[in-house]
Amino acid sequence: MKICIYGAGAIGGYLATHLAQADGVQVSVVARGAHLAAIRANGLAVESPRGTLRARVQATDDPRTLGPQDYVVLALKSHQVADALGGVQALLGPHTAVLPPTTGIPYWYFHGLPGALRDRQIERLYPQGLQWRAMAPERVIGCVYWVASEVTAPGVIHHDGALSRFPVGEPDGASSERVLRFADAMKAGGLDAPVVPDIRGWIWAKMISSLCWNPVATLTLGTLSEMNARPEVVTIVRAMMTEADALAQRLGVERTPIGIEQRIAAARNAGDHKMSMLQDLERGRPLELGVLFDSIEAMRELAQTPTPTIDTVYALLRLRAEKQTTQKAAEPTA
Repeated sequence: MKICIYGAGAIGGYLATHLAQADGVQVSVVARGAHLAAIRANGLAVESPRGTLRARVQATDDPRTLGPQDYVVLALKSHQVADALGGVQALLGPHTAVLPPTTGIPYWYFHGLPGALRDRQIERLYPQGLQWRAMAPERVIGCVYWVASEVTAPGVIHHDGALSRFPVGEPDGASSERVLRFADAMKAGGLDAPVVPDIRGWIWAKMISSLCWNPVATLTLGTLSEMNARPEVVTIVRAMMTEADALAQRLGVERTPIGIEQRIAAARNAGDHKMSMLQDLERGRPLELGVLFDSIEAMRELAQTPTPTIDTVYALLRLRAEKQTTQKAAEPTA
C-alpha cells in the first residue's frame, strides 16, 4: 500500500511517522525547506509523553517523482491546498483515494447528501469549483485529524497530552474496502482510527472545537490549560459551541458525536498545548482564519441561523489578523 502525506508538518509528520511503523505500507511525504532537508537527513521524530517515535520515509518537494498512490492525505492548511492541486494531480491513479483537510467545511461536504442541498458546491469557500474538479468528490474519504501537535524543530513533532484520534469514513457512511484498508493501516501504525458512519458529524465536532478555541487562544495568547483555568473564558467558548451546534443541526446533523462538555474536557486534558492559530501568530505566519469563519458564514446563510457570539469574537480576531499583516509588512527585509 502506498500512502503519500502531502505536507509533513504537525499533523502530516505525526501521521507519517506512525504509518511508517505498519508492515506493508510505503509512506512518502511532500515537504519543503529546512523541514524537508531534516527529514531526508535524519527522518521524522514524534516526541510525546510516551517517548520518541522515529521513522525513515521517502521525502520530496516534487510529487511527480512519487507516482500514483493508493491514498493521498492532504495535511495542509486549508489556504495552502489550491496551490498544491497541480502536485496532487501527479499522485492520482484511477483508484486513488484522497483525504482532504477538514479544518472547515470541506469542498465535498454536500456530495451525495440527501435533500435539497445534494451536490451543492460552496462558492464562498471554494471559488470556481477548483478542488471539486481536481479531486473529484468520488475519491474522498473523510478524516478528522484530532491531535494536539506542533513542529518544534525541522523534522521533529511534539505531541501534547493524550488526545490522538482520527475517525475516518465514507461520505455515504458505507464500510467500503478502501476505508477499511486505510483504517487498518492507521491502526497498525498505532493510531486510533475508527471507521464511523457519520463522518460529517465528526467534521462538525472538530471544526467547532477549532472554530472556538483558536480565536480565543489567539486573542488571549493563552494555552489550553490557561484558558480552561478561567471560567469566564470557558463560558465564551461554550456559547460559541452552542451556536455552532445549532447550526449543524439545522443542516442535518442530528447530533455531533462528541458533546460540548466532552470537547471542553478534551481541551482541558491537552495541557499547555498552544492552538495552531496561536502557533502561527507567534511565528509570524498567516492566520488560518478565513476557512473557519467563511465556513460558518456559508452554512449560516444556508440554514438562516444567527451566531452572535461567534460573530463578535471573529470581529475582534479579524482586527488582530490585520495588525499581524501590517506588522509583518513593516518589518525590514534582509
